[in-house]
Amino acid sequence: MATTHTVRTHPSSEHLEKKSQLAWKLAEVASDTALATSEVSAMVANRVIDNASVAVASVNRPAVRAARDQALSHSPSHGGLGANVMGEKLTLRTSPEWAAWANGVAVRELDFHDTFLAADYSHPGDTIPALIATAQHLQVEGDKLTRAISVAYEIQVSLVKGMCLHEHKIDHIAHLAPAIAGGLGNLLELPTSVIFDAIGQALHTSTATRQSRKGEISSWKAYAPAFAGKIAIESVDRAMRGETSPSPIYEGEDGFIAWMLGGRDVMYSITLPDTGEPRSAILETYTKAHSAEYQAQALIDLAVRLHLRHQELADPAAMNSITIHTSHHTHFVIGSGSGDPQKYDPQASRETLDHSLPYIFAVALQDGKWHHEESYTPERARRHDTVDLWRKITTQEDPFWSARYHSVDMTDKAFGGRVDIELTTGEHIIDDIAVADAHPLGSSPFKREDYIEKFQSLTSPFIPATESERFLDLARRLSTLSSDEVAQLSVHVESAHTGSTKGLF
Repeated sequence: MATTHTVRTHPSSEHLEKKSQLAWKLAEVASDTALATSEVSAMVANRVIDNASVAVASVNRPAVRAARDQALSHSPSHGGLGANVMGEKLTLRTSPEWAAWANGVAVRELDFHDTFLAADYSHPGDTIPALIATAQHLQVEGDKLTRAISVAYEIQVSLVKGMCLHEHKIDHIAHLAPAIAGGLGNLLELPTSVIFDAIGQALHTSTATRQSRKGEISSWKAYAPAFAGKIAIESVDRAMRGETSPSPIYEGEDGFIAWMLGGRDVMYSITLPDTGEPRSAILETYTKAHSAEYQAQALIDLAVRLHLRHQELADPAAMNSITIHTSHHTHFVIGSGSGDPQKYDPQASRETLDHSLPYIFAVALQDGKWHHEESYTPERARRHDTVDLWRKITTQEDPFWSARYHSVDMTDKAFGGRVDIELTTGEHIIDDIAVADAHPLGSSPFKREDYIEKFQSLTSPFIPATESERFLDLARRLSTLSSDEVAQLSVHVESAHTGSTKGLF
């Protein structure tokens, strides 16, 4: 049975024992070396495929090129063989923390991989690049890598369920870095005490404000989770050398909860699996069929449905307004409730547009589809009829959808909304959607064949069929791979640009 731990600030005079601290409880989850179940192992393989799809599709985007150039400036460290950099030849290796950096940016750049939303939000697939890089560096087998990925997901999902960061304007990588550190500890089968120190260091060094996802959103949005992976690897390295961490990192009177979150009078409840209990949290997470913020996924599907039924809605002159009634989080983070004028700016960056529900809904309604590149081009964003339609779209918080967003019942939890389109005739077209079609409870949940189709669709412009099948064969067999095969778990892209950016290194 899982155990729920109550977490709060403790004055230094109370001297909270290590084994009573949240970081220790997370480390205990990470030090459990029971192998993943077959169902979990299959989903881990799906997410490795998913990550590779979007990483290859973004291989020559500026942020990804810069991160790759930085990584290739560093030779493998002395303690192992080094790790692959996505896009490069499989014989080329770099130090694992830099491979995690480059590959983490590639995975995150298109905002097109998996998600989990609860008290906070997350992209738990961001844990994978650091774990693969370290497994390659230290020649770890596929069953241990699979187990470690499931552990990282477990920690991240547990923290996201119980501890809200965005309410206090803290970026979500503050949950990501401890999850990666825990996954790395499991991968290397480290003692609980070492994992405890690595988790504490990872949290301490990854706390940042969420301005990276506010206003004029920059390329740092893709770098932030890669940074979490890099510092998690470095935290584990220091902890393995005997270096300790601030303690209690969560509960201290000058700690994370006291000053970064709810303060000294707030309690959080974190539920974690007991020793020997399956780490199955990955099965609660879901991937994206569309390259956009997750809260927009269902509403893209609804816009496409409306396009097919009412093609006259592509013309902004046909309507007075479109109001999207949705959850508090969707309204205030990607909707008009954010107060960000950039969400209605045709000159905005791609990173800003994929966090603008009014823009996304307008384009999907007009085009009847969503494309990870074409839907974001400057020409598409500046089209006059699109701008006219875009500026007629607003969001409103609806208590019904907020309650479903925060529901702890996974069969009731929803991230959609109700759309009310007021036509110039005075008539209204009203429709709603609870979850995205690709969601586990949606009309067409993602299965293995969908992950493979997504991989083939996104990577076919960049790699030949032989390279595609080579990688997919490894990914399908992830939990049975030898360490030599894990070392090949990357994709070579002949057209990947390197050396095109210049910096310090």
